[in-house]
Order: sequence, then structure tokens, then C-alpha cells
Amino acid sequence: MKIFSMIMLAFLIISAVSVSVIKNLLGAIIVFTVYSLIMAILWQQLNAPDVAITEAAVGAGITTLLFVLTLKRIKGAKR
Repeated sequence: MKIFSMIMLAFLIISAVSVSVIKNLLGAIIVFTVYSLIMAILWQQLNAPDVAITEAAVGAGITTLLFVLTLKRIKGAKR
């Protein structure tokens, strides 16, 4: 396996564990976005460009936007 893929796998594991541990919700959303982008890179390394594009668009794009909007709405409701 390539050294780049091994490094990306290490970052993927670190980000997966970090999402579970982080108490700050916005921080967890940001780390989740990083997780999705790393996953998209790994899909590209595995010669699955269609899955990589979908992961980048849905995982890092739309899901992150929905999480941030939901967090904003929840914080607005607490006031």
C-alpha cells in the first residue's frame, strides 16, 4: 500500500475518534467534514472516482451545511 494512503488512513482514524470525543458541537462538525474529505481522497486512491465525488458532495458539502444550519437553529431556540 502506498505511504500516502497509510498516512490518510491514520488521519481518518484520528478524525473518527476525535468526532466522538469532542464536546464542542461546531468543532465536531468541522472534524466530521475533515473525515468526509479524507474519505473522498481515499476513494479516489482506490480508483472509485464516482464514489469519491459523491462523498465529497454529500458528506463534506450538504451534510456539513445541514449540520451547521441545525446547530444555528438550536442555539437560536435556546435564547
